Amino acid sequence: MIYLDYQATTPLAPEAREAMMPWLAGAEAADALDLSRTQACGWANPHSPHRYGRAAAAAVEVARAQVAALLPPGGRVVFTSGATEALNLAIVGSGRKQLAVSAIEHAAVLDTARFVDPGVTVLPVDGEGLVDPDGAFPEGTGLVAVMQVNNEIGTVQPVDVLAQLAQEMGALFLCDAVQGAGKLAAPEKADLIAVSSHKMYGPKGIGALWVRDGVELSPLIHGGGQEGGLRSGTLSPALCAGFGAAAALCTSLGTSDAEHVEKLWTLARSMFAGWTLNGSATARWRGNLNVRLPGLDVGRLLSECRNVAFSAGSACASGSGRPSHVLRALGLSDRDSKTAIRIGFGRYTREQDLIEAAAAIHAAARSQGVL
Repeated sequence: MIYLDYQATTPLAPEAREAMMPWLAGAEAADALDLSRTQACGWANPHSPHRYGRAAAAAVEVARAQVAALLPPGGRVVFTSGATEALNLAIVGSGRKQLAVSAIEHAAVLDTARFVDPGVTVLPVDGEGLVDPDGAFPEGTGLVAVMQVNNEIGTVQPVDVLAQLAQEMGALFLCDAVQGAGKLAAPEKADLIAVSSHKMYGPKGIGALWVRDGVELSPLIHGGGQEGGLRSGTLSPALCAGFGAAAALCTSLGTSDAEHVEKLWTLARSMFAGWTLNGSATARWRGNLNVRLPGLDVGRLLSECRNVAFSAGSACASGSGRPSHVLRALGLSDRDSKTAIRIGFGRYTREQDLIEAAAAIHAAARSQGVL
């Protein structure tokens, strides 16, 4: 199976898995893993005061610093169960009632914003999927949310410009940086930034919200008061350690990862030259190729390409049968929106993987008579 669905999730980095293992092992596994007795008690509660608990807490704080290294200075990292919870904490916890969000936000932002503000302002995008930085936010807007990199089409938004505009009118700026964290420079001017471990080669089940110093939030989850009172619940040292290790890898491998993705992008573009690109060709994360072909039956294509894992859009909306709200926001008709595929690649993708996958996709498209 050739895996080309990196926007849905990235493979777990071996280094992240290795960092997790001591915090999953019991004392009886110490010898097999060559661990000290303290390290082998990773099942300890990191909020307990005894030696085992303090060791687990130390691992959590190491991970917090590793994740923070990907984000701007002057803020704190709050661990969550994932980006969806982080975004909910930011939007609901901010207490702001008048919201403005881009038309191509992830459902975790759009649906939460509509829950808080049924009259939420939806900021349009142009045909390349970009929010107009010269467009004005409505007077009285309390929070603006625009993602850094779109999960379906890879468009990179001018988030720092938008953040400054929001702050000049007294609004907070929230950035969903799930697809950009560890790949692109952090949105320096944002007030709130959501990230997800499993989109940067870490484990699923953990994410974080970066909160700028001075920004006040109310918790969604009440209980023991963990995470500075913003997110009650016992943290998993294993998940934190895996997240931290993955973040540290993104820091150390950032240049080589970007160079590798650039080569893959050039190759992919050449192999899909006859297809129409969705989204900007320049303001874009190059690990996302979203293309369409007139008349293509994507459901049939996915069925016939059994050895290639790719997508017809967001994994979160797969199987809904609805046209992509992102492609519709670009001005595409429902019919054209349903002829698009998304190919995602990254650190562990080989050039040969792309070549073989493109051959299989093209063969399936030719069998439909559309290529």
